[in-house]
Amino acid sequence: MKYLFSLLIILSISLSVQAQKIKLALHLVKGNTYNMVTNTTSAIKQTVSGMDNHIEITINGTTSFKVLNADDSLYYMEVNYKSLALKMQLPNGPVSYDSQKNDPNDFMSGILGGLVNKPFTATFTKSGRVKSVENVENMISSVLDSFPQVQGPQKEQIKAQFLQSFGAKAIKGSIELAIAVFPETPVSKNDKWTINTNLESAMSAKVSTVYQLTDIGPTSYSIHGEGKLATNAADDFKRVGDMPMKYNMTGTMTADIKVDKVTGWISESKTKQVISGTVDIKDNPKVPGGVSFPMSVVNESVTTDK
Repeated sequence: MKYLFSLLIILSISLSVQAQKIKLALHLVKGNTYNMVTNTTSAIKQTVSGMDNHIEITINGTTSFKVLNADDSLYYMEVNYKSLALKMQLPNGPVSYDSQKNDPNDFMSGILGGLVNKPFTATFTKSGRVKSVENVENMISSVLDSFPQVQGPQKEQIKAQFLQSFGAKAIKGSIELAIAVFPETPVSKNDKWTINTNLESAMSAKVSTVYQLTDIGPTSYSIHGEGKLATNAADDFKRVGDMPMKYNMTGTMTADIKVDKVTGWISESKTKQVISGTVDIKDNPKVPGGVSFPMSVVNESVTTDK
């Protein structure tokens, strides 16, 4: 009987721990800086006019987030790119650009270098949602202004391209996809919740992800995500480079995330996206009559806090 009583006590304690509700949220400290170090690889396959094209892209970057101020519901952040690098294996050969490369003849590396340590601001909720991103367009304009050899229509085209990747809407979506993984209400281990995210870039899409608190460790929470991604069929053509294009894509996403128990910051994240569909290019002088071709993309990303 004494053994049975002890067993019941142990069981009740175990069940109590399992059922304990946890409020997953950011707990950042004013004046502190938190980092995101990201490595992303993309494998792209296209079949255009019967020819298969394979493109491999690797993007490395470090972004810092300094908490300028905080109140009961919001964090006011200063955001800086600390390093940016891009490598592409194209059908006609490799190209690479790096913000740390000091070569006056390498215009694109110079642009990336110009973006480094140019602060802009962002406002986060405790659950990682981005309420606003400000001063990005001014940052990009000031970088382009430092290259007097780029003027007129060429300058406006380059600016438009960078705004697709580094504009306020693009940054909002990419940050939220990385850190807005928390539910609005407390959860227990194995509970699930859904987060919807809008991605805005050359390819705009909606991502709906079901997250689950899979483990509670001594120093971190483990979260697993299973998501679906789709472009909006009602979207109009967007100018990508110098051609009007439209993406008709669907896909899946998986994510495995570790969250620091003290700060709520993402200490490690591994994500994979598998996307496929078609790309439409509207009739234009470079592609008379337009064209539509199939494309598939596999993105794999690893993010750490150091």
